[in-house]
Amino acid sequence: MVLLEQIVPVNYGEIFTRSWVVETLLDLVGYRADADLVSLRLLEPSCGSGAFLGPAVERLVASAREHGRRLEELDDAIRAYDLQEQHVIVSRQMCEQILEAAGVDSADAVRLSSSWVRHADFLLDEVDARAADVVVGNPPYIRYDDLSADTAAAYRASWTTMRGRGDIYVGFFERSLAMLTPGGKVGFICADRWMRNQYGAELRRLVAARYSVDHVWSMHDVDAFEAEVSAYPAITVISNRPQGKAIAADTTSVFGPQAAAALVTWATAEANDEFSADGVSAHRLPHWFEGSELWPTGSPARLSLIELLNERFPPLHDPDATQTRVSIGIATGADKVYVTKDSSVAESDRMMPLAMRRDLMSGTFDWQGNYLVNPWHDDGSLVSLADYPRLAAYLEGHPALRKRHIAMRSPATWYRTIDKAYPGLADRPKLLLQDMKATIHPVLEPGGYYPHHNLYYVVSDTWDMEVLGGILLSRIAQAFIEAYCVRMRGGTLRFQAQYLKRIRVPRQEDLAGPVAESLRAAFRARDVDAATLAAGKAYGIDVRDYELVDREILNAE
Repeated sequence: MVLLEQIVPVNYGEIFTRSWVVETLLDLVGYRADADLVSLRLLEPSCGSGAFLGPAVERLVASAREHGRRLEELDDAIRAYDLQEQHVIVSRQMCEQILEAAGVDSADAVRLSSSWVRHADFLLDEVDARAADVVVGNPPYIRYDDLSADTAAAYRASWTTMRGRGDIYVGFFERSLAMLTPGGKVGFICADRWMRNQYGAELRRLVAARYSVDHVWSMHDVDAFEAEVSAYPAITVISNRPQGKAIAADTTSVFGPQAAAALVTWATAEANDEFSADGVSAHRLPHWFEGSELWPTGSPARLSLIELLNERFPPLHDPDATQTRVSIGIATGADKVYVTKDSSVAESDRMMPLAMRRDLMSGTFDWQGNYLVNPWHDDGSLVSLADYPRLAAYLEGHPALRKRHIAMRSPATWYRTIDKAYPGLADRPKLLLQDMKATIHPVLEPGGYYPHHNLYYVVSDTWDMEVLGGILLSRIAQAFIEAYCVRMRGGTLRFQAQYLKRIRVPRQEDLAGPVAESLRAAFRARDVDAATLAAGKAYGIDVRDYELVDREILNAE
């Protein structure tokens, strides 16, 4: 036998999970030594070097002894797979060592380990078709873009949830869920981006339609892995049954083994709906979120706020009812050419004042003098360069424009920008928001400027834009972004259209005059606390219930 430590496993999307996280996840899915584990079937779809498999085998051995079962008869108790042959060798040897230490002779230990651990691509190869009671693990983190074209195509053809530019763990969820027995559970520690990104829409739809989300523990700042990684992990447990109550937990960096064990005990007892310990707060929700829409995250109080406002109020983006629209500014594909401070490079009607990120820094719109060189007529057609000799000379002086993909695809329109400039947008008052920022920062641009693609904008035919600006400045609007967006390292949020559209807003006609005036005044003063208090009145909620304003400010109010 080759010694375990002589094999160096290949890191192929593998991230090594800390032992206390493994033990916690096994407890959550009910794979405990005091249960009759011999009667259950455990599946580990990407066993790697055995971080989950080893503790599972130890629990299985202890359970078999407790229930008087012969260890030699456990052939069907476990199935584990891995694409890397080195991982298979390591995991089999680990199982052999555990079994031999428990008194199983060498031949039976080899036989059982070979039966349990198999060399296969879980997403493509035929695997043991028998259903599993428990699926557990840490599926690999490999972006679709990092796969060969043939492999990516094969995965997408096999698993309908693998769409967009995501990670292959999406397919691991789909196949694992499909293999569950009635009442069976999938428990993964895995990136939670699929819950709040477009590429996870089909998986969210599948889960909402056919399964129950039992646990989502957000662990972004927790030291859950042996190496530091930017994985945005969450413990997620999904079971094959109709949706029941769901536990949402929000953790901090101090969350560890003791608090995790206490949380598991509370979750199992079902005595009350709220829990807190060092580094964690949790809440038992009556149900989970439906359909393919983005799933929010956050503290229990914030989740209850989001659920309440989603039920009571319409979305900010509502082109039909309120003629309010959220979108992104123009992408040129060559900002060094199309964005300039020299207004003389082309004819005056081709030079459009451009709103950019730096114009928003002070909280009031302060134009820094940038222009968009605009090659579009108001009807959406490209201008003829023959009609604009200065524009033609300027653009032809930048031969790199012809080498862009969009230009080579259509040589006759080589001078076009990626996006068209929409007629009338520049003239409209609009709320502008910077994409990446720690807090929401809406700024009113009164009209006359076209937004650049590093800005998102809100326009409306019905709203008083300063009143709406007060709502968007509030921590209630911030709570929506925090709940739905993927937070970057360092706490930076993405204020993208898909997240801004999730914000719910009261109907302007329902706002009392003093409330609207308070929102307007708070927006003009850039007073977030005052905006939050006024927005609370507009929504009809007590902001004290949702951790939105410091008590000192409430007392002063």
